Amino acid sequence: MAKTAIILGATGLTGSILLQKLIADNNYTSIKLFSRSLSKVSSNKVVEFIVDLQKPTTFAKDFIADEVFCCIGTTAAKTKDMKQYKAIDFGIPVTAATLAKKNGIPSYLVVSAMGANASSVVFYNKIKGEMEQAILALNIEKTHILRPSLIGGNRTEFRLGERIGQGMMSLLNPLFVGSLQKYKMIHPDAIATCLLKLANSRHQQQIFSSDEIQKLANISIYNE
Repeated sequence: MAKTAIILGATGLTGSILLQKLIADNNYTSIKLFSRSLSKVSSNKVVEFIVDLQKPTTFAKDFIADEVFCCIGTTAAKTKDMKQYKAIDFGIPVTAATLAKKNGIPSYLVVSAMGANASSVVFYNKIKGEMEQAILALNIEKTHILRPSLIGGNRTEFRLGERIGQGMMSLLNPLFVGSLQKYKMIHPDAIATCLLKLANSRHQQQIFSSDEIQKLANISIYNE
């Protein structure tokens, strides 16, 4: 099956790993990257579009694929302005999903976060929850939302808060058992693997907690 995938956030930690997996997967013959900067990845499968993701009319005609993987996200430390934060974490995923719906793309997968809740008093969780609600309301044929806990791995940019959090979670991880497993730190490779498996499955579940992401990453669910 010759498929075309779109990745938003291909230069980020999870997105860059997903990109390599898609390049290696024979199911995909074309991978479109929409971002503000080049990925520096060399592959005849990859086509890059340097765009402003908040202005969909400028790239709508090229936004055609079988699947969209949205790995866009920022942090409160990196984006302190709340209006800009919402424009990224809510605006870009919802705008892309709306365009996917308009262009007849049947599959949309997005990385959200643990604790996402539109009714939350915590701004970060509230924005993620509102984003999820808006995307689900579009009723795209195949929609999957992943809610990972703290993501491990090494980013190209240094984030002090995340490094401290990762160090603490590494010590606490063994204590998270049973119903607490969803709080374990998760590696971006597991998230990318889960995204790819879900895209190539008949899985009906729409929202996945961090422990469910890890579980699916460890098993084969292709065409299930």
